[in-house]
Formats: sequence, structure tokens, C-alpha cells
Amino acid sequence: MPHCVIEYSKELESYVNPKDLLSAVYAGALASGLFSAPDIKVRAIAFDNFVTGDTDRQFVHVTTKILSGRSLERRAELSNAILAKLTELLKNPISITVEISEIENAAYAKIIK
Repeated sequence: MPHCVIEYSKELESYVNPKDLLSAVYAGALASGLFSAPDIKVRAIAFDNFVTGDTDRQFVHVTTKILSGRSLERRAELSNAILAKLTELLKNPISITVEISEIENAAYAKIIK
């Protein structure tokens, strides 16, 4: 855990390799100190069609799902660590947002085969 899902505008690929987005989010989650390296999962989805208010600004939004039980302060540290790594990577005008969502422990199931 965590599961980090990056949603981003497809046009970003003209100047940022999607693997660099994955690496930045991974590095941010690791830098938070909340997770060990093998537990961090990151994936990305590019969007061709989107609206960002009344502009054509590119975007990156990261939803990070973690098991419940961490304080709001620790979740904010995670959010800020991911945001910092993305900010280092992305220099063009862009909207970058990070959201931390909790998964209820009792409702989470997992199997690795």
C-alpha cells in the first residue's frame, strides 16, 4: 500500500515521459517515510478530452489510496511529498493536485498469486 493513480492530460507527453510521472509519484510516496519501497504501486491514465475551468491548462491529478488509520497530519505529509516531486519535474504552466483517500481496513481484500 499505497495505490497511486495518476490522471493527466495526454498533451503532457509531448514534453514529459509518462515513466517520469510514475517515478516522481513513487519517489514522493517513498520520501514520505510512510511506506517501504516494495509496497508502493503507481499507475497512470492519460486523458485526451478534458476541461479545466475556463482554460486549456494541462493537468496532473494524483489520487493516493491508503489503508485507514493514519492521522490527518501524516496524510498531509504524504500529499505534500508527492506534490513536491511533481513540482520538481513539471515546469510548464500546469495544474497539479494530489488527493489522499482512505480505504477501510475491514473492506480491503488482497491476494498475490
